[in-house]
Amino acid sequence: MKRRRFLSITACFAALPLAAQAAPQRWRGRALGAEAEIVLHGGARATRAAFAEIERVLRAVEASFSLSDPASELSRLNREGSLSVSPRFTALMELTDQLHAATHGLFDPTVQPLWRSLFEGRETDRAAIGWTRVQRSGARVRLATGQALTFNGIAQGYATDLVAEALRKRGFGEVLVNIGEYAGHGGHWTIGLTDPAHGHLGTRTLTDGAIATSSPSAMQLGAAGHILHPKGGHPIWSTVSVEANSAALADGASTAFCLAPADDIRSMIRRLPGLRRVTLVDAAGNLTTL
Repeated sequence: MKRRRFLSITACFAALPLAAQAAPQRWRGRALGAEAEIVLHGGARATRAAFAEIERVLRAVEASFSLSDPASELSRLNREGSLSVSPRFTALMELTDQLHAATHGLFDPTVQPLWRSLFEGRETDRAAIGWTRVQRSGARVRLATGQALTFNGIAQGYATDLVAEALRKRGFGEVLVNIGEYAGHGGHWTIGLTDPAHGHLGTRTLTDGAIATSSPSAMQLGAAGHILHPKGGHPIWSTVSVEANSAALADGASTAFCLAPADDIRSMIRRLPGLRRVTLVDAAGNLTTL
């Protein structure tokens, strides 16, 4: 599933005087199944090295979490039912544990069989759904019979965080990373808030943090949106935007919050340290800020 359609990264050496900053360097290619463009401001040697590292980061994320690559860790786990996974995979599972508990099970990567059955137009058995049925012992992960996982609701945010951190470590002082979700540091970035049905609804300012937005109707699976309720319910909100310390946390929370009423979301926010602000858009286009 290609939830994300475009990746862009802009960064510059904030410490350099304007006259000393080099012309922007551009890289174009593909990342996470989508066309990508990266723009960096700095010397040619520094930007070439940064581009190479970004490519390594994105290849590593795809090697772990891609559903379209049969050799990825995720594809192998889904196919074989048991796998010793990388520290990167383990780290994302640990964040999933936190999100699953805080959202009372609404964030649940085991919805992949349900997603697949809807995509193929057939009925599915919900008996296999349940994150707590996934077993772990050290690096070994074992799925219950009939289970399969998808991290499409969080992996893009995770990749965003990794790329932003790699650029920061290389001395890029002002960075905005967009891999469907946004992460930035060193600047004041204006991000538009858009709903599939109601269009542009306003802006948010990003400073040293992340913003992720989820809209169930952005992709349809027959009559259903692509954000699936693990317990059989339906999305409540047309769009949810979450601001947080990390893009992975914002990504996973925005996915789950689409399925929860506002009072429940308030409780969930208290259980997720690092969340800053949540914007909810209902079917009529009304905004609620928590």
